[in-house]
Amino acid sequence: MRDGKEPASIFIEGLRLCEEALASGLQIEAVIYSEEIARKPRAAHLINALGEASDKVSSTSERLLESISYTKTPQGIVVLASRPSSDAKKFAASQPAVPLLVVMHGINNPVNVGAILRAAEAAGATGVIATKATADPFSPKALRGAMGSAFRLSIWNDADYAHVIEWCRKVKIKVFAADVNASMTHIDADWRIPCILVLGPESTGLMPDQIQDADQTIKIPMQGKVESLNVSVAAGVILYEAARQRNWMQIPDSTG
Repeated sequence: MRDGKEPASIFIEGLRLCEEALASGLQIEAVIYSEEIARKPRAAHLINALGEASDKVSSTSERLLESISYTKTPQGIVVLASRPSSDAKKFAASQPAVPLLVVMHGINNPVNVGAILRAAEAAGATGVIATKATADPFSPKALRGAMGSAFRLSIWNDADYAHVIEWCRKVKIKVFAADVNASMTHIDADWRIPCILVLGPESTGLMPDQIQDADQTIKIPMQGKVESLNVSVAAGVILYEAARQRNWMQIPDSTG
């Protein structure tokens, strides 16, 4: 369970993430905390609240907690919670009339997965899809990178890529694929319509047949000899342009 391999549960570590999990309404299954952290007011308040949410709460020594900790330095508190539901039907029902979605396809670095989730929430994306070839958004490393976004975003996990594209066609969601060889920039794309951004693996990008599945390919213009950006950075750049076009942020239009 600590490695995120237990399908029904997720392993949450650290004061901030445990607070986010509780605030997000996750079903708390068990809580383990160190005797040291329990002496701190903020932690004591959280432990009391978690105790009301679960009858499986126990204290232990820092040394023993270290043996189950996923991080090099134990963070004093661990929560085991039920994995949020992330099926296709529930995901589709959660979407507004004009969704802004992100597909993570083949992104196997959980740190990048977490960072993309965080950027997606910050930029106002309405949901994120992680395909079967992508690292689990609810793994410990991804959860730390997302900083609570994984608990709040609508997520369709372990999705079949072909099924995702088929669903987009059915509900008339335009598919944009990030591709360094695209002729259109992310600024020239129209993000005000129902649309989805597809991001491929960090090392290779999307395969030719996956690019062909898209309605439009886009790229981020770059200077110097830089060939590409980290996939999570690219996601943030593109999604904030989408947010600008959707007018929820007060950013001057410098495109003319």
